[in-house]
Amino acid sequence: MSIYLIAVCILMALAVMGLIVGVSNDATNFLNSAIGSKAAPRWVILLVASVGIMLGAISANGMMEVARSGIFSPAEFVFAEVMIMFLAVMFTNVILLDLYNTFGLPTSTTVALVFSLLGAAVAVGIVKIFSIPDIAIGDIGKYIKSGRVLGIISGILISVAIAFTIGTIVQFITRLLFSFRYKRMMKYFGGIWAGMAITAITYFIIIKGIGESSLKDGAIDIYIKEHTGIILTYSLLFWTLLLQLCIWLFEVNVLKFVVLVGTFSLALAFAGNDLVNFIGVPMAGLSSYEAFMAADIGADAKTFTMEALNNPVDTKYYYLVIAGAIMTLTLWFSKKSRTVTETEVSLARQNSDTGVEKFGSTMLSRAIVRATLNASNSVNKVIPDKALEFIDKRFTPKKVPSKDAPSFDLLRASVNLTLSSILIALGTSLKLPLSTTYVTFMVAMGSSLSDRAWGRDSAVYRITGVLTVISGWFLTALIAFVIAITVALVLYFGETGGVIGMTILAAILIVRSNVMHTKKVEERKPLPAIDSENIVQHCIENVEQTLKNVVSIYSDTIVGLTNEDRKLLKSVKQQVEELKFEARELESNVYNVLRKLQKDQYATGHFYVMVIDYLREVAYALNFMTEPGYTHIENNHKGLSTIQASELLNVNNAISKMFASMHVMIQKNDYSELPELLQEQQGISEMLSDARKNQVKRIKEEQSGTRNSILYLGLINESKNLMIQSINLLKALRDFSGQN
Repeated sequence: MSIYLIAVCILMALAVMGLIVGVSNDATNFLNSAIGSKAAPRWVILLVASVGIMLGAISANGMMEVARSGIFSPAEFVFAEVMIMFLAVMFTNVILLDLYNTFGLPTSTTVALVFSLLGAAVAVGIVKIFSIPDIAIGDIGKYIKSGRVLGIISGILISVAIAFTIGTIVQFITRLLFSFRYKRMMKYFGGIWAGMAITAITYFIIIKGIGESSLKDGAIDIYIKEHTGIILTYSLLFWTLLLQLCIWLFEVNVLKFVVLVGTFSLALAFAGNDLVNFIGVPMAGLSSYEAFMAADIGADAKTFTMEALNNPVDTKYYYLVIAGAIMTLTLWFSKKSRTVTETEVSLARQNSDTGVEKFGSTMLSRAIVRATLNASNSVNKVIPDKALEFIDKRFTPKKVPSKDAPSFDLLRASVNLTLSSILIALGTSLKLPLSTTYVTFMVAMGSSLSDRAWGRDSAVYRITGVLTVISGWFLTALIAFVIAITVALVLYFGETGGVIGMTILAAILIVRSNVMHTKKVEERKPLPAIDSENIVQHCIENVEQTLKNVVSIYSDTIVGLTNEDRKLLKSVKQQVEELKFEARELESNVYNVLRKLQKDQYATGHFYVMVIDYLREVAYALNFMTEPGYTHIENNHKGLSTIQASELLNVNNAISKMFASMHVMIQKNDYSELPELLQEQQGISEMLSDARKNQVKRIKEEQSGTRNSILYLGLINESKNLMIQSINLLKALRDFSGQN
């Protein structure tokens, strides 16, 4: 079998992977508004998006030229070289997008495609230049179309700024008009608002969904372009009247309809225009192979030039149907798709009191918030108090039970989808290289800011998240470019071995990323719902599990230090990190738990807070043992001596016995033997004191080094703290249980 036929088979396999990782990343573009606002059950939202994807995929044929000849000049390359370039691009795209999906970061698949194509073309072009004496490095421009690349970069900068600014302004005006209590206004003006939104989305479908698909320049496209104004006028009148009648006669929530139609339109445009990002290169590779095989017998792959890629593309209909089906299945079953969607929804959610923030705080985000607060205070000084009072009233969110609360309301979701549709359609009509990802994300972030979703308690974290995503967009270009160059050179000089090696490496990286993602999802499972009825059981379960983990981690730490087992200590360190995360998550959820308690449960709330505090202290006491222990062995310092290990093992046995007694008390909810347990604690404290005295003696006799002594004395001290905090935890749980 020809190596080039094998290369085509690999490209087809990578096309399937490209569809999966591409949809997982881009699904946030059209799902986040509907999911975040809970416009419909998830299955309904996915069904609407699936219809849009299938229709868009079927009409996607007209965009395939981008991968064939949009970035490089095919006539300047031979068949063997373009196959290397196409393989490099697909390996790069699949690995890069899968990595972004694993960490839940949305990025532009268009940028990934363009810059990986650019990188591969530059790599092969430079090799050609060095192999031809009469050509200088400055002639690289004959191989690539740099103007197209510069246009995309400028499009990124322009679309990010414009989308965020307009999203902020329009959402502010919309909220000022309708407020968070918009149902009454919608009864009288909902038809007009929804009619305008649907008309804008219709314009988007016409310009973006159809105007750049396989229908381009056909009879339908020509008719639409000639009668766009009339179509939009009739659309506005039709939808306004129809939806207003639905409101008056059937009390229909037209905003849900707007959101679902917007979801359909963006899904349609996504599949129709972005499908090339996933299968365009493999289809170009297949076309190249077919052109080479159709050439005269004896054609040489290293001399057969690829002018054929400049010809109009004609992708087989069944390829588009299969691609649409794979995209639809991915939409329904991909866990990574949910992770990416959750990133944007979490950054846009209205309520900052639920759960922990996904991102941390940075110096830049703090500086931005501080500057914004100062500017806001200055502006507020010149605005009349009555005007400020009116604005505050309009921007005061409506209280919704936290169990049923969406991340944001339908009004903001409709603004997000309508504005995204308008901006993308406008950019397309002006021939600006916009990215669907950039526009939809930045509109959503602008509307979130305007809607006061970024309050003082969450602003620094949300801004950090936005900056992280934006920086990731630019890193996509750089990383795709560098990786594509590297992979192309490996394939060029490695030939068959390089292809096999890259295939194996890509498979390993994808499997590892999926394992990592699964582990992250399991580690970050949401907390169970806590209310006044199950709060006691919830606390008991948490304390029981924590005490079990404490004994295991403590024992493994001593064994790891004694045997200088770095892997065991690393595993223990990770367990403690998970324990600390759970403790922080419980602590961040205290506010919501206390709100759910009955008015006469003040004492219950007090003891619940104490239990959570002591759980956190136990976790941190463990951390102060495992972290120095791991660092000690990681730096190749000498582990515990035999006598030191023996002393700590005796302490561990005593602590394990004490914890077993605590476990029995918790299970039986009988704390009558607590005085005896306190005597055990006193005995263990004496053992720790003796161990400390013995270590001091060893230091004086120079039997123990400095680092070993610091580590051992720290273990002794934290062992005592761990025991004290655990007893305090038991007492708090006893008092807490006694209140219920």
